[in-house]
Amino acid sequence: MTVVLALAATPVMGQDLLARQAPIDRKMKAVDTVALRNILQREQAQSLSSQLYSEWSNKYAHRATELPDSFRIDLRGYHMPTPSRVVTSNYGRRWGRMHKGIDVKVYIGDTIRAAFDGKIRVANYEAAGYGNYVVIRHHNGLETIYGHMSKRLVNENQNVKAGDPIGLGGNTGRSTGSHLHFETRLCGVALDPALMFDFKNQDVTGDYYMFRNSNARKQTTIAKNVQPKTEVQNVPVIGEPNDQTSAKPATNVKKTAAAPKATTHKVQKGETLFSIAKSHGLTVDQLRKINRLGKNSNIKVGQVLKFS
Repeated sequence: MTVVLALAATPVMGQDLLARQAPIDRKMKAVDTVALRNILQREQAQSLSSQLYSEWSNKYAHRATELPDSFRIDLRGYHMPTPSRVVTSNYGRRWGRMHKGIDVKVYIGDTIRAAFDGKIRVANYEAAGYGNYVVIRHHNGLETIYGHMSKRLVNENQNVKAGDPIGLGGNTGRSTGSHLHFETRLCGVALDPALMFDFKNQDVTGDYYMFRNSNARKQTTIAKNVQPKTEVQNVPVIGEPNDQTSAKPATNVKKTAAAPKATTHKVQKGETLFSIAKSHGLTVDQLRKINRLGKNSNIKVGQVLKFS
């Protein structure tokens, strides 16, 4: 009788064991799925850079190559390079040539951090230009440059995460006051950092920035012909390194009538109120007022905005 009862209980005990094991199996499967998804996302992100760049070199800060017609830059997972909100010089024409980044007021010894995940391509010193500087190639396709630092904290070919310390604020190279010179480049071509980074509010302009080659040329034209205003007038404006692609000031050139400005704009995928307002020389508040948009109003792809 005892043997019979023991044999009858064995399948039940086995079923109980399987029942207890099932939740564990589901959890392990979920963990494996998340880990696999993270690996795939990292590989996909890294492949974006490989699609844009055919070369990895530690010898030069930037070299312009062919730009894509359009490219979506993922701004998620960012970290502001510095907590400073004071921009002393904007992107654009300055002293007869292009200033291809922005200057942010920092003090000697302030920590400078990586803007996104990526890999250090250049960590070097340039006496007549950037001083102590670092170039990071990010997985989202951007390259960022951090100049005039007092000290570099990273080495070439080192992987970094967004927010990792990469250097200390300084006044090295072609500079007349402590500050961070910050550039954002795509395929070696400088883009206005303000299209993506809002230092005043310590935020990015959106989850994504949709780069379009035609808009980039327009933005460059605006920047070359409009002298940007500095937010703080009593802070000395800093000299920056020469750029082989910088335009030389023209002499004895007759002024021509400016082309009429567009009065409307059709919203494209990836654009934000900030980027649209910036590209047309307006503030977000001005753009909202002209279009009678509330502070919580959202724009949609295909929506037509007015500028006057």
